[in-house]
Amino acid sequence: MMKTAHDLVSAAKEKITEVSLAQAEDACRKADIVIDVREPAEYAAGHIAGALSVPRGVLEFKVNDLPAIKGADTNILVYCKTSGRAALAAQSLEALGYKQVVSIAGGFEAWIEAGKPTVRPHDGVDFG
Repeated sequence: MMKTAHDLVSAAKEKITEVSLAQAEDACRKADIVIDVREPAEYAAGHIAGALSVPRGVLEFKVNDLPAIKGADTNILVYCKTSGRAALAAQSLEALGYKQVVSIAGGFEAWIEAGKPTVRPHDGVDFG
């Protein structure tokens, strides 16, 4: 029987650690690195302050080269739009050997709905 992306995400969520929105800001502060695994255009439209853009599709290839990554015990927080890609990303990072990986339950959408601070591009800024 074929599986769906939802099936893969559900299986990943059973294995990874998700932090609740109530814990999310504290988890971001404690993390050695916060990684936004959404696509670059999504990141550019708004993201969590201090988060690095490393799209899900290239994460496994780029993670070891990130300056904040100091080996298996690096405290890594990942997030995406609603938490599916982040769950898969967290599972991949754990498969690579990282031991302290968490994902934000509900993702960036839940973060925004909770009124938490975001970095957004400035609208109508005149650089002339």
